[in-house]
Amino acid sequence: MKLPDITILDEKNKLLHQKSKDVVFPMDKKEKDMLEDMLTYLEMSQIDKYSEKYNLRPGMGLAFVQVGVPKRAFVICNENDDGEFDKYIIINPEIISMSEEMIYVGEGEGCLSVNREVEGIVPRHARITIKAFDEEGKEFTLRVREDLAVAFQHEIDHLNGILFTDHINPKCPYKDKELMREI
Repeated sequence: MKLPDITILDEKNKLLHQKSKDVVFPMDKKEKDMLEDMLTYLEMSQIDKYSEKYNLRPGMGLAFVQVGVPKRAFVICNENDDGEFDKYIIINPEIISMSEEMIYVGEGEGCLSVNREVEGIVPRHARITIKAFDEEGKEFTLRVREDLAVAFQHEIDHLNGILFTDHINPKCPYKDKELMREI
């Protein structure tokens, strides 16, 4: 496996705080190739052999804007129980429903654009349903829960110029923790 040539923007970059524009179909080859490169990068970051060799922080999701393209697209690469990777390409997503139940990641959320430890919890919906498009412009609906729901909400936030750190109350980083379920 060859490490894609990707530069991930740091949280200080102003582009990460701007709302991304819709992807226009048909997507060009460069955009489609970037989506594949982003998935490869994420997969390699989760495989010890590659993460150690290339000094990669493990990541589960990456938005176009994080690689300098302010368009509404992201990818998720999630290792499942049998060691295979489930890969998602999500373009122009819209959350169409969400659970009332709120959850948070116990060890805290992370982000490939935030290169520091961050204390606090990020309230997320336990389940969401999105409407989105694939890279060919075909519309689909997808329901995700738990870890995947957190990842999808995290990446959709990126498309809206929001970082996970924006959700953490600076005065009380664990505010309302008792009202949510830890995952």
